[in-house]
Amino acid sequence: MTNRIPIASPVRTAAIVNRYFVHAKKNLGQNFLVDLDAVQGIVRAAGIEPGDQVVEVGPGIGSLTEQLLLAGGKVAAYEVDQSLPEILANELPEKVDGQDLDQRFKLIMKDVLKADFATDLAGFFDLSKPVKVVANLPYYITTPIIFNLLESSLDFTSLTLMMQKEVAERLAAQPGSKAYGPLSIAVQTQMSVDLALEVGHASFMPQPKVDSAVVVLTPLEKSADVGDRKQFNRVVKLCFAQRRKTLANNLKTLLPDKEDREKLLADLDLDPRQRPEQLAISDFIRISQAIAEMNK
Repeated sequence: MTNRIPIASPVRTAAIVNRYFVHAKKNLGQNFLVDLDAVQGIVRAAGIEPGDQVVEVGPGIGSLTEQLLLAGGKVAAYEVDQSLPEILANELPEKVDGQDLDQRFKLIMKDVLKADFATDLAGFFDLSKPVKVVANLPYYITTPIIFNLLESSLDFTSLTLMMQKEVAERLAAQPGSKAYGPLSIAVQTQMSVDLALEVGHASFMPQPKVDSAVVVLTPLEKSADVGDRKQFNRVVKLCFAQRRKTLANNLKTLLPDKEDREKLLADLDLDPRQRPEQLAISDFIRISQAIAEMNK
C-alpha cells in the first residue's frame, strides 16, 4: 500500500485503527504514538544513518518503524501482539530506497525477554557489526527489558528508549536527588545516560496519565569494576531498603553485628548518619567490596 501520510500522524493512525478494528491493549502497555515530531526526534536521538542495523522493540502499527526505515535503517522488530503482522505488512512502505520491504524489515514474533539474538538476527543482520536498539517501551516492563538488553550478548552501540518520564529521571539521577537509587546506580556503572527529549501524554492515542521521555544509553568505554554484579546490585538495593533511614540502619540486614557496621563505615571514611541517596556510585562499590572481603 502506498500512502504519503506518515503512520505517526493522528489521521493515519485513526484510519488504521478503523480499518483493522485494532485497539491499544492495556495488558501489553500499548499506546500509539501520534506525534510525528516526537517520532522523528527519537530517530534523531538514536543517530540513525543509512545502513544502520536497528533492533526495535514493540513496533506496534509501525509509527516509529516507518521513520527508522526512511532514515536508512535496516530494522528487525520484536512484537508479541498477533494482530499486528498484517497491519505492518500492509501499512509500511512496499519499497524503501528501491528495496523491497522484506530486505529492510524483519518482524520477529517473540517476547524480547526471550530473545536469542544470534539466532533471531542471523541471515538478516551482519552480526560482525554492531546494532542500535530503539524502542517505545511499555511502562510496566521497562526495567526488565533494559536489564535483559544489558545482560544479553547483543553487540549494541546505543539503546534509545522511550519510557515513563519518572523512570527516565531515575536512570539519569545523580547523588543527592530523590530520583537517585538502585536503578540509577545499576545502569550508570555500565552506561552513560542522556535524557534526549520529553514527550507529553497528548502525543499518544489513547493518552496515558503520565508523560514520557526518551533516554539514550551508551556503553561506557570501561564499565565500573563492581565485582560480582548480582551481589553488588543486592548490596545497593539493601542500602536503599528504607530511604529515610541512615546508611548505618540500612546496613543492618547485610551486617547484623553493630561493631562490624561501625568498623566498615569507619574504614571507608563514611558518615553512618548519611542517607543512601547522598553516596556516590564509587562509595557503593567500596561498600560492596568491603562486605565481600568480610564474608570470605
